[in-house]
Amino acid sequence: MLLAWHAWRGNRATKNLADYYVGGRAMGGVVIGLSFFATYSSTNSFVGFAGQAYTWGTPWLLLVPFLVGFSLFSWRFVAPRLREFTASLDSLTIPDFIGFRFDSSAARVLAAVIILFASLFYMTAVFKGIGNLLEAFLEIPYRVAIGIVFVIVMLYTAVGGFISVVKTDAVQGIVMIIGAVLLFTGTTDAAGGIGSFFAVRDMPAGPDLFRWGGGVAVPVLLGVLFAGTVKFAVEPRQLSRFYALESRAAARTGLWVSTLAIAGVYALLTPIGIYARRIFPEGITETDTIVPQLLASADVFTPGVSAFLLVAMVAAAMSSLDSVLLVMASTCDRDIVGIRRRDTSERKAVLATRLYVVLFALITALISLDPPGSIVTLTAFSGSLYAACFFPAILLGLHWRRGDGVAVIASFLAGLLVLFTWRFVPGSEIVHEVFPALALSSAAYVGFAIARAKEPPAAVDRAFRSL
Repeated sequence: MLLAWHAWRGNRATKNLADYYVGGRAMGGVVIGLSFFATYSSTNSFVGFAGQAYTWGTPWLLLVPFLVGFSLFSWRFVAPRLREFTASLDSLTIPDFIGFRFDSSAARVLAAVIILFASLFYMTAVFKGIGNLLEAFLEIPYRVAIGIVFVIVMLYTAVGGFISVVKTDAVQGIVMIIGAVLLFTGTTDAAGGIGSFFAVRDMPAGPDLFRWGGGVAVPVLLGVLFAGTVKFAVEPRQLSRFYALESRAAARTGLWVSTLAIAGVYALLTPIGIYARRIFPEGITETDTIVPQLLASADVFTPGVSAFLLVAMVAAAMSSLDSVLLVMASTCDRDIVGIRRRDTSERKAVLATRLYVVLFALITALISLDPPGSIVTLTAFSGSLYAACFFPAILLGLHWRRGDGVAVIASFLAGLLVLFTWRFVPGSEIVHEVFPALALSSAAYVGFAIARAKEPPAAVDRAFRSL
């Protein structure tokens, strides 16, 4: 009922394209802060991230400071400038910001293609998480679970747009906070109390979980942590929240709301895999199934608590799926199909975007029927794509006047080249591919920006002067 209510209210409040894409740039810091947290915290977190310490051990707990650090970084160094830039340039998507900022249609289209490609990986991970969860807890066949989630998310996203998505995210964020508390307390009680965390060291294979490199190679760990958290500063579904802020004061409020929620929730989620070792000592090879098995175990949670946790995790999935869907649909219509459209009717553009929501939801649901990897693997690869391609364009583009379309395209291509070829480099297992990809893409941007030394377009120059 709440989803239907928000979809109806969002539809009534949507008068133009800016309303449908970014809520008319008139939303407060509390609701945007909760949405920023909820959009990131999908089933990737509650199912994938929460179970990862089962095999990777205590080094996985570094996820919390990584998340808090990049959340603060994004709100402090990206949010205020991106809000001002996009408002002054009449930008509604990340690709059109890149196109306007660097005066390049080619860079805009290439950015849009990268977003669509990376989003497919991320959405597949979210679908996989919720499919595993519903299958284990409700005994709904995996394929049927994917179909149910597809229909629900597709409908309220298509109808209500950004306003519906953000308001639903805020409610879902509160549900997820409560769910994280219940998941942690129930799991720790079943494991023997909070102090049982250190008792895992005395179990078979336990010592490996408490040392660097015991459960996972350190370079792989750091790469996954960086790729999974840098998305706060470069991923379109997160950055679109900054477009919608009504003021700089709202940005300051959002910083504290989102960062405190992230710190609290992930401090509770990341140790779950360690405690699960006490409940399931051995036999689990796919960590994505640990949390679903906890929920399905009568020895861990009562039926009522399990039901609430299921609702929280479904909320987590939907809060991410709706945001990514809206980003994919708006990017496709505004920055690829409609970039040269002469008919500028906003009503037709909104209708077309709604149709793309349906299309991309269907495509990703079909891919999710046979996903190409684990939740953490898919999430990290998506983050690597965004970091390697968009970190220079977003961060340097907001803080440095130099750079044009050639510099941006060179950085995109350099990042993609390293990401897809790094595994063929001798000794590549020592360093995660996201680091050399980001280094080379940044070097390409800076090199071309200095060599070409072009002044920014007049509108961009005015935006810089107004900051």
